[in-house]
Amino acid sequence: MTGFVLNDFLPYRLAVAASRVSRAFERRYMAEAGITVPEWRVLAHLSQEGAVSVREIELRADMEKSKVSRAASRLQRQGLIEKLENPGDRRLVSLSLTPKGLIMVERLIPLAMEFQSELQAVLGDRLLCFDKGLATICNGKF
Repeated sequence: MTGFVLNDFLPYRLAVAASRVSRAFERRYMAEAGITVPEWRVLAHLSQEGAVSVREIELRADMEKSKVSRAASRLQRQGLIEKLENPGDRRLVSLSLTPKGLIMVERLIPLAMEFQSELQAVLGDRLLCFDKGLATICNGKF
């Protein structure tokens, strides 16, 4: 044995906490709209960016390309997004919200904001320390 305790390792604890928070929020939008975490992330990014590539969402949402692609395909089948091929290179595809997708996002944003308020209330003043601490640790290093 090494004496290393995984449960005491802060990066591990942060990853677990992030996963639990994500699942808690997923229960809300799954009940409201029947969508998954990857689908929510795609919709949320498209609501902020307009038409973007799968690659851009992959980088910004820290998701594997295959997850973004599968989520995009499901969202397209539901009529929430559309895929637009680049006329110069058919391998390049941009994603954008449809009017139905925009309505969905507008329905989910209040849920997201309510959830965020609840998290902020739980964290209280510790949230400010957390934000400042992460900014110091991650400033250009990761």
